[in-house]
Amino acid sequence: MSWSKHERGGAEGAGGPRGYHHGNLKEALLRAALELIAQKGPAGFTFAEAARWAGVSPAAPYRHFRDRDELLANVALRGFERFEVVLKRAWDDGRPDALAALDRLGKAYMEFARTEPAYYSAMFEAGIPLSTSAELREAGERAFAVLRGAAEKLCAQMPAAKRPPALMVALHIWSLSHGVASLFGRGDAARRTLPMSAEELLEAGVLVYLRGLGLSAAGDRPPG
Repeated sequence: MSWSKHERGGAEGAGGPRGYHHGNLKEALLRAALELIAQKGPAGFTFAEAARWAGVSPAAPYRHFRDRDELLANVALRGFERFEVVLKRAWDDGRPDALAALDRLGKAYMEFARTEPAYYSAMFEAGIPLSTSAELREAGERAFAVLRGAAEKLCAQMPAAKRPPALMVALHIWSLSHGVASLFGRGDAARRTLPMSAEELLEAGVLVYLRGLGLSAAGDRPPG
């Protein structure tokens, strides 16, 4: 996969560096980093290599980024911004009901991991401390807030006395979604084989979990 299906432009072949032709240097470096992440993983390239792929001198990246970690943080930031848009669109304020919308949300999570593996790796596998950038931390929190809002809407269907903390539910569903996506749903060489689709596996896992909470079908409420 190239840097992103949304950002392919006038690049050279996959085996050579991307030329920097009177364009935006920062954008060229972000694209180079995405290409290298897709090929080698977030830990598999140097700052100088990113410069070479962008077609600029080794000193040029320092005009925009302090070091390789700041470059990766900017890639991750862009990934989380895209991720938030994808999740919000899928959730659609819980219409027509929370469980149907949650199913769309899970499918959107899988789709993002499959179609944007370089962004996904930068976001979750680069080991970038969230303290590196307040902007990055806030972007990650906004994306998670979509899932937390879904959990709050689901929990609101339950009697108050039996209602679990919405944050706990959001964290459980996120962990399940992320695990399935990382193992079976991604679009790179790290994807494991599975005798079903990743979407089907996630749907089954979430349904089992929700039944344990007393939510088994759209509109159902636990007895009592």
